[in-house]
Parts: sequence; C-alpha cells; structure tokens
Amino acid sequence: MAVVAAETRVFLEVRRRLQSALLILGEPDEGGMNLDISVTPTSLSMRSPDGCTEIRFPAGVRLAPSSCGGLQYISGDGLHLRLRAQAESSPQPISGFNQSLQAQECCSFYCQSCGEVTIKDRKLLRVLPLPSENWSALVGEWCCHPDPFANKPLHPRENDCFVGDSFFLVNSRSDLEQEPKANTKVICKRCKVMLGETVSSETTKFYMTEVIVQPSEGSFPNIPRSQFVQSVIARCLVELCTARSTFRFTIQGQDGKVYILLWVLNSDSLVMEPLRSSGCIRKFPLLEDSLEAGSGSAWNAIKVLYQPCIKSRNKE
Repeated sequence: MAVVAAETRVFLEVRRRLQSALLILGEPDEGGMNLDISVTPTSLSMRSPDGCTEIRFPAGVRLAPSSCGGLQYISGDGLHLRLRAQAESSPQPISGFNQSLQAQECCSFYCQSCGEVTIKDRKLLRVLPLPSENWSALVGEWCCHPDPFANKPLHPRENDCFVGDSFFLVNSRSDLEQEPKANTKVICKRCKVMLGETVSSETTKFYMTEVIVQPSEGSFPNIPRSQFVQSVIARCLVELCTARSTFRFTIQGQDGKVYILLWVLNSDSLVMEPLRSSGCIRKFPLLEDSLEAGSGSAWNAIKVLYQPCIKSRNKE
C-alpha cells in the first residue's frame, strides 16, 4: 500500500477486552512523498526514497497483520487500519491515595501542585471506603424499621481517613491552630490552591485532584499536573462505571452548576503515540513522559464523549 506523507503522525489504540487495535497514519499538513507501509506483530515500517523509519510497539503489545480489515482513508485525518491485537495489563491509573498504605502507618498529605505538606505524620488507625451517595435511601428501601442512621453524617474520628468517590474525609482537630468553621475553603499556604473544604468543626474534605497522600518516610512524587488530574478523573470514572453500571456523568462546580457532560465509551484502551526523534528507529513512550526516550510502555486510558455546558450551551 502507499500513501502520500512528509512526516507521518502515528497513533495506536489497543482495546484489551476486545483484543483489537486501531492504527492511524496521519495525513501531513503539506508536502509529502510516497511511503510503503508494512506491519509486523511487533513493529511498523515506513519506507520512502529517502530511507526507512521503523516504529517498535511497546513490550507486551502484538498485532496480527493478516487480520487487517476495515482499511479506510479519511481525508484530513489519514489512513485507518483495524487489526486483531494482544496486550498485557497496562499500568494502573495514578491515585491520590497510596493504595499500599495500611492502617497503623504514619502518612502525610501534600498539595499536589507544589508539594506543600498539609497534614504531617498522621497515624491512621482506620482507612475505610465511604458508601455511595444514595446509601441512606437504600437503607430505607431494604429495612423494615426506621433508618437508625437518618440525619447522622459519617464523620471520621481523630485517626480515621474515609475515602469517597472523589475526596478524602479526615479529622482536622489536631492539625489546625484555631477552631475551623463548617463550609470554609482549605487553601494551600504556599501556592494558594483550593485543596478542599471543612464540612464540620472537626472534619475536612480534601479533593483527590488536589492532594496526594503518601507514607511519611517516602518522598513527594513529582507528577506533572495535567497527567495527575487526567489519571485521577479516569480512575474515578472507571470505578463508578463498574459500581453503578452507568456510563454517563456530569462534572459540577461547588455551586451545583454543571460544566460538562461525559459519556464513557471505552475504559479498556491502551493509547500509544511514538516519540519523535531524528533517528530511524522510534519507540512508544508514555504520552506525558516523552523525556524517557527508552520507555516502551503505553498509557492506560479511557475514551469519553463530552459536551460542554458553559455559555448557555446544552442546557437540556
């Protein structure tokens, strides 16, 4: 096969559950030359009169060239190829809460944006997941007697950490110099980012997109901001899809205003894009970590359809 291209953009998405892959060879903006393209189970080669470029797939990813079907050229986008694929498990999404953290272990809460310590050396005796937001209604449906938990919010004790869908609840009595008030913002002292809010005189809610919790003896993980936020939101969406059997969500502000509608399409994707280099051999690095030229892994991603709701758009 042949296609006209100068420097071809390559994009690969592998669906683990379906064992399929979509390979896109992008259309150049201007100029170009004839390319002969060949796909092997572990690499992609593009030959032109000026030489050959080989792109190696990450370790654990293999394609079946003989299964190529749905070959389609889309003007303005490029050449699309669909193939069967095999892929090993990909890295887990980054979490704001260290999943290996155990009860009885001292930990610290950091501002993810700048690394400022918000809570230092807190010994957690209990780390417990919170029930879903509709848990009280479910108790009323299933119990034949009045709800014993009615109007009794779940607040953590001094050495507790309760984990919600998108936030942590901790007892802040021993960390604040003055008595906190309910419904007030918690601001980072260094970078002035809003980290959460107080929900009672002794309970603070920290947002997962703003705070990282690590063992005290460990160091602060310096993760690029956009990579961290994307990964936390993706993990929340995947967990919600699994727990609630729904794929449509809204993102709201503190005032309840809806900013965006999300529809989760794929939650099992491995997304790969090769690192640009001057050499003839290129590899697939992590999307947001292009400095690691030798990386052969892929980004664990979900695909969403979104609709913005700002400026009076999509009110319904």
